[in-house]
Amino acid sequence: MLQDIKVLNQKDTRSGFGEGIVEAGRRNPNVVALTADLAGSLKLNQFIKEFPDRFIQCGIAEANMIGVAAGLTIGGKIPFTTTFANFSTSRVYDQIRQSVAYSKKNVKICASHAGLTLGEDGATHQVLEDIGMMKMLPGMTVIVPCDFNQTKAATIAIANYEGPVYLRFGRPVWPNFTAEDQPFEIGKAQVLAEGADVSIIACGHMVWIAVEAARMLAEEGIHADLINIHTIKPLDEAAIIKSLKKTGAVVTAEEHQQNGGLGDSVANVAGRECPVPHEYIAVKDSFGESGKPVELLTKYGLTKENIVAAAKKAIARKKA
Repeated sequence: MLQDIKVLNQKDTRSGFGEGIVEAGRRNPNVVALTADLAGSLKLNQFIKEFPDRFIQCGIAEANMIGVAAGLTIGGKIPFTTTFANFSTSRVYDQIRQSVAYSKKNVKICASHAGLTLGEDGATHQVLEDIGMMKMLPGMTVIVPCDFNQTKAATIAIANYEGPVYLRFGRPVWPNFTAEDQPFEIGKAQVLAEGADVSIIACGHMVWIAVEAARMLAEEGIHADLINIHTIKPLDEAAIIKSLKKTGAVVTAEEHQQNGGLGDSVANVAGRECPVPHEYIAVKDSFGESGKPVELLTKYGLTKENIVAAAKKAIARKKA
């Protein structure tokens, strides 16, 4: 299966969101886009062109944007709020908790420029704790697609999903490798390759890096179960348990803090159902810094080489 994974082109995931929301708007007249002074950065120009009466510019007032979105749901609208991931969560967590999650409003919180790969904007904008913040909210669905095509598919899918959603994507141009016509099922893991030696479970930009790591391992005769967990919540526990029982060791990879992210979710499942050696590829209790995306991934230990080393360590631990 690894040999069948090919890069189709290089595109940024935020552009996948931009195309997805246009398609969602064409299919459903209740889809509305809101932004906090970042229409260009969130790739909303085509949506605004086609549906000018369904676009609301809220200005640099993110808390107000969340409140407006919650109100729009009362009239049957499906609001998509858009800004950077840091401003989509940390700045407005109270409004999300009270007006969206607690009230069970059908708001889609769409967050770009997440993680270290935001790059030169630095630590103040590189939110690395948002997955943890959002997955802890009761009733909140959390989705982290891996490339342009999957982000587009996820954006279309959440328009048809009833309930609050946090959709996380990024800024950099990145390998686009999943199928253009893929079905996107919320809460269903995507198995990219099968192996019996170690499970590699990743999300977001780290999925492609995990593919490269799995290829490196295969060259050494180590075969990985490779799983893309695009939905952090609800988590596909059955897929995780099946993989861990087969391989007996796991590596999780994410562009997020080790505390509170995908790795914690996998560890929770493993601890309850099938404890195995677990190695984490994630940011270790640190803020980011300004730099080029790939250089930052290297500095903070989020590379294919890091995944390979972690996989070997996890395998050695199960044999000890």
